[in-house]
Amino acid sequence: MSRAMLLTIDGILNLLLGILLIAFPDTLVAWLGIPPANPSFYPNILGGVLFGIGLALMMERRNQSSGGTGLGINGAIAINLCGALVLACWLVLGELLLPLRGVIVLWFLVLILVGISASEIVTGYNNQRVA
Repeated sequence: MSRAMLLTIDGILNLLLGILLIAFPDTLVAWLGIPPANPSFYPNILGGVLFGIGLALMMERRNQSSGGTGLGINGAIAINLCGALVLACWLVLGELLLPLRGVIVLWFLVLILVGISASEIVTGYNNQRVA
């Protein structure tokens, strides 16, 4: 099996698992016979990270002509932003019963992930302009 095919299969599986865990429907959980998570905070966060990994794998597949460089900076950006986005959605839309310090810590994590990604985007952009 070719590298491109493996990256495609792995990317699609991660994207699908990510979507499934972000949605985490109760009916599917019951049908699969897995323990419910109420609230579904942790499955959703894992889904966001898996979705980001799937995006990163698809980007790597697209850029495979540059050689086997791993997921690289674009992959890190995709993973960080997807995880941060799902966490931010939970903080805004979810009904988490957290103490104030928990809310502050989680928002701080969102800001760190978005800040790192923004730095990586700017650095990547500047490196491309110079080259």
